[in-house]
Amino acid sequence: QVQVVESGGGLVQPGGSLRLSCAASGRIFSINLMGWYRQAPGKQRELVATMTNGGITNYADSVKGRFTISRDNAKNTAYLQMSSLKPEDTAVYYCNIKNLISGSMYWGQGTQVTVSS
Repeated sequence: QVQVVESGGGLVQPGGSLRLSCAASGRIFSINLMGWYRQAPGKQRELVATMTNGGITNYADSVKGRFTISRDNAKNTAYLQMSSLKPEDTAVYYCNIKNLISGSMYWGQGTQVTVSS
């Protein structure tokens, strides 16, 4: 079994920055994809950014140039550095780890990010 725990959410003013962390534990597979997704009230969950254990990244167009995903493979931890935050970035942010061989996925419980003055 795999456990995923996010942290670092909170309230920030527009234009501010915030860093989210995601720690995975348990039976971690060597070839995997860690990613951040978000879900705003009344909207579907959407991809924010993903990164393979080999360092390949993918970003949603809405966050390119503002958000940066990174990983510490030795610690099975992923980070999301968010800058120039906008009110429309307000959402619950979820971390996900996916086994790229079997396709199995595990989600965290989510962390709230609120961008408001």
